[in-house]
Amino acid sequence: MVSYKRLTPEEVHFSGAALLDPDDSTDTDGKEVDPEVPLLPQSPRCSITLALLTIAGLIVVLSGVWLLGTIFWFHNPPSTDPHRLPPPAVAKSPNGTGLQPESCWKIPEAWRFDCYPERGVVVTEEMCHARNCCFIPQSQAKTSGRNGVPWCFYTTDYPSYDLVSVIDTEMGKVGKLLRNKKTYYPKDIDALQLEVLYEEDNRLRVKITDPSEKRYEVPIDVPVVQKRASNPSYTVDFMKEPFGLIVKRTQTGTVLLNTSIAPLFYADQFLQMSTSLPSRFIYGLGEHRSNFLHDVQWNTLTMWARDVPPMELTNLYGVHPFYLSVESDGMAHGFFMLNSNAMDVALQPAPALTWRMIGGILDFYIFLGPDPISVIGQYLDVVGKPAMPIYWALGYHLCRWGYKSSNKTWNVVREMRNYGIPQDVQWNDIDYMDRALDFTYEPMNFSTLPDLVKDLHIHDQHYVMILDPGISSSQPSGSYWPFDEGKKRGIFINDSNGDVLIGKVWPGLTAFPDFSNPDAHEWWYQNLQRFHDKVPFDGVWIDMNEPSNFFDGSLNGCPENELENPPYTPGILGGTLRAKTVCASARQKISSHYNIHSLYGLMESKATESALRKITGKRPFVISRSTFPSQGRYSGHWLGDNRSQWKDLATSIPGMLTFNILGIPLIGADICGFGGSTTEELCVRWTQLGAFYPFTRNHNSIDEQDQEPTAFSPAARTAMKEAILLRYSLFPHLYTLFHHAHISGHTVATPLLFQFPTDEKTYGIDKQFLWGKSLMVTPVLDAGRDYVVGYFPKGLWYDFHTGDSLVSRGEEIKLQAPMDKINLHLRAGSITPTQRPNTTLWVSSGQPLHLIASLSEDGLAKGDLYWDDGETIDSYETDQYAYIYFTIEKNTMKSEVLHNHEEATYITVETVSFYGVKTEPENVTVNSQEAAFTYRDNQVLTVTDLGLNLSHNFTISWM
Repeated sequence: MVSYKRLTPEEVHFSGAALLDPDDSTDTDGKEVDPEVPLLPQSPRCSITLALLTIAGLIVVLSGVWLLGTIFWFHNPPSTDPHRLPPPAVAKSPNGTGLQPESCWKIPEAWRFDCYPERGVVVTEEMCHARNCCFIPQSQAKTSGRNGVPWCFYTTDYPSYDLVSVIDTEMGKVGKLLRNKKTYYPKDIDALQLEVLYEEDNRLRVKITDPSEKRYEVPIDVPVVQKRASNPSYTVDFMKEPFGLIVKRTQTGTVLLNTSIAPLFYADQFLQMSTSLPSRFIYGLGEHRSNFLHDVQWNTLTMWARDVPPMELTNLYGVHPFYLSVESDGMAHGFFMLNSNAMDVALQPAPALTWRMIGGILDFYIFLGPDPISVIGQYLDVVGKPAMPIYWALGYHLCRWGYKSSNKTWNVVREMRNYGIPQDVQWNDIDYMDRALDFTYEPMNFSTLPDLVKDLHIHDQHYVMILDPGISSSQPSGSYWPFDEGKKRGIFINDSNGDVLIGKVWPGLTAFPDFSNPDAHEWWYQNLQRFHDKVPFDGVWIDMNEPSNFFDGSLNGCPENELENPPYTPGILGGTLRAKTVCASARQKISSHYNIHSLYGLMESKATESALRKITGKRPFVISRSTFPSQGRYSGHWLGDNRSQWKDLATSIPGMLTFNILGIPLIGADICGFGGSTTEELCVRWTQLGAFYPFTRNHNSIDEQDQEPTAFSPAARTAMKEAILLRYSLFPHLYTLFHHAHISGHTVATPLLFQFPTDEKTYGIDKQFLWGKSLMVTPVLDAGRDYVVGYFPKGLWYDFHTGDSLVSRGEEIKLQAPMDKINLHLRAGSITPTQRPNTTLWVSSGQPLHLIASLSEDGLAKGDLYWDDGETIDSYETDQYAYIYFTIEKNTMKSEVLHNHEEATYITVETVSFYGVKTEPENVTVNSQEAAFTYRDNQVLTVTDLGLNLSHNFTISWM
């Protein structure tokens, strides 16, 4: 690891005194010479008189030159500009391309910050020197990684801002920054205000703004703190010339932020800030397809919402400028850049990170943790914790594009019922619509859709349909209420001329609702209500909301201006801001699309969530493709249009884990794959893994092979059924995990490192995960395998299915995994509530409980259960819930009702299994009454036929 050390002037010789000593063995052309051979032909020796005359003449000439130079100096005094670069020491580049300051060569490759980050440009020496930067071509700078060491990089004293004043305030400090030398981007903002806010003991906020002119700021609700933190866990230091901000963890001295390592830029359309990182362990920064642990080897992540099937090295559907960093000692901190403009986030192996944004302000938070779980909770304290989902959201969902009729859709549902395969929700893609028009259904092939929905409701099942934001603009006037009424109310996005911007999506020419306009929310609600009166749907799937556009910009193109062609364009797929979306210069209610493009999905989700609250009176169910920080308050997400490939199966786990740390725990991938046709083996393995996505949906594309569980052989169908039943049996545990996500910001699908932050072997694991703290999932992710290798952190674990114990030293273990099994293990010290499963969660949720207690080596365990009616809005906030806490110590289990509610009276505890009871008991008592029990050789004690009401305290003891 390279620890950051700011180079001092003595170490970075960037002055005339640092000129290289000429090498006596090399001439000015770089050719080897014989040191014994004189450089000039020898002359005969001169007389003393001639020598004296020569010296006198030279003195006269030098005196004249000195006099002229002095006169010239008085007429042209040197510049007093404090940011002028001092004369560099120079050395000939080995490749002969030109002279380089010696200090350039002294900068380690890992610490070279890109001075020419523009994409698609071959940087020449002249281009680089025009920016007053160092230039060392790739042939001299060995690359490692995709982008490689930059050829053109900043000198150590590159001009930046100076901190000219700083004063204390009630909330922290306020400072003034000045720039005295222009950068190479237009419209520098020379004077800035620095505001440092000590908001909480574990939360610091920093804002750098233009005090002379209000700039765009992200319009999401964040806490407004009135009282300064009394005992902050951080220190804040400043460097004045050039300005630098250094934040350290008080307890350890670890530097969490150091912006002095590279120059600060703050122009109208280019903001750049770099920081060192305390380690290479960086997570978050969505939405991208990558490993859970990001690669810091010259890896640039672009953020700008884009409709594109998931692929590596590409900006995808959502934007989340938040990262979690795990430090070398296992502590963790987080960083959130509150900015919605297009941006690049450049990681490099120093380790260091650079933010490059093309608008807005610098507004960022640092969260001190000190553990990963706490960091996520602190981040969600700012952007908002996820909503508690309606119970059926956690069931099995089935969908495809291409059922082609409501009767075909209905037949799939009937087949699932006939085979006894659990299903809570049936979906339809756009083929249910009449000519792809929102808020319609096709009158011929989908004529029975209302009847299908009615039948689902009779069977305690639910219906979700897709909506796209694009509203057809080409229907005859007066025939399509959504467009006619929207145009009348002025709720569509306009072009730069003020006319309705026309794009193209599935129905043809379309207009796009401006969800930044409150009037659009009311219009959206009325459309949903009108359609709900015809088809009483239960939830809404909002797709294509980046927003996606089949045109680049609009039907009429986009104007040529600075919003469409900014001085710097991040590495966006398509190369321009308008690629497959609307014009950046388009006008919306609160700002230009240039500023709020990546907020479109969030704003549509807010409108949809609000409308569903009014329409159904229950917890809304919304799944959105495009997302932004605070999204979890309003919707879940799926990982987009994946493919039926083993690679896509594997990459779904890091995607799921990333969105859990971004505060969107209701997350999953299309089971069995969306694009292409699956295979039976792949679909079985994907169904097993998908049973442990927090959001589990099988979704398929048009004209591909059927992939619902009923489409496969009896053996495959049975394996899928068992996997889904297993999920349904764990519903009480899963529901409780979502409760903790809702009130505390915990993850549901949890990375192993969150529970084992001092075990560095867990830092890169993204082929296994936990539900909560204790249930570890180890799926098969490769074809043709009947085993899987999983890492078990140090400690005692139990096989979920059998109770067999496994003691690990912190090692990989090979597990048997026949086609009908997914490996699950329970961490010692946990109590997990399960339930007898059924074909819908409505039926399952009324079944008796089976508690599984996994004892630690010293016989301890604990667990909990949250329970409510599954659908009432704000059940926890209005005290309409039950909460039960389970503990085990000294061979006694106690169930304590910490908060009671009527819902708990409907549930009984029927069975309890104790894993790890070392000796067979002589007797077991339940509430002091003797009870029957069984004890197996693998140290599993089971007590059955209990009939204990969940709303009452109870004890179970053995001896």
